[in-house]
Amino acid sequence: MKFCDWEPVYLSICSDMGYDPLLDDMSARTLLAVLQNSDVRDDDSVAPLVGRTATVLGASRGLEEDIASKGVEGTVIASGSAVGRALAAGVRPDIVVTDLDGDIQPQIDACNGGVLTVILAHGDNPDLVRTCAPLFRGPVVPATQGRPFGILRNYGGFTDGDRAVCLADEFGAEEIRLLGFDFEDPYPKEGRDPEVKKRKLAWARRIISDVLRQSNKSFYVDGVRVSE
Repeated sequence: MKFCDWEPVYLSICSDMGYDPLLDDMSARTLLAVLQNSDVRDDDSVAPLVGRTATVLGASRGLEEDIASKGVEGTVIASGSAVGRALAAGVRPDIVVTDLDGDIQPQIDACNGGVLTVILAHGDNPDLVRTCAPLFRGPVVPATQGRPFGILRNYGGFTDGDRAVCLADEFGAEEIRLLGFDFEDPYPKEGRDPEVKKRKLAWARRIISDVLRQSNKSFYVDGVRVSE
């Protein structure tokens, strides 16, 4: 996704959520600094991993049931908070998309075991960037939700789940299957405001709907094909 296409959505999110783009930029610079000695990759490492079909794993309370009943197909792209639960269900992601929150140790272990991990810096996570990002010693792609610079990438998206969808779209997946997505019922996380999470999920729904509307891809949610 070109940033000129993403920027209007990004600025609307910042306005709605009260985010400061300058803080996103500062956190992104921190990410670049702490990853100087890491195994940093670029688009050439991502592209071969994304096939015609991609299964994107969200972190709703129904993820395990969805995996058991629907199964996964093609490239498996997991949002950060879904990684440990996917591994426990016997599914190893091909790609992880994370902003370093949630159950972080399975994400670190997956990356250090060779799973390509897209790490996003934003204005709310500079402390996690400083403390956690250096622990990811496997292949990583540094990302920002603001204007990309240097080796930073921006594939679009706001939450881990819809960023994973944007990544699948960016790299040519023709069929995108969503498991573990629930835009109405935020999965409870300690210390998180459920109302803020609902607003984030509303943006995630909109972003995924935009991808569906602007492409000719097939989308499946919990095994059911959806249309615009």
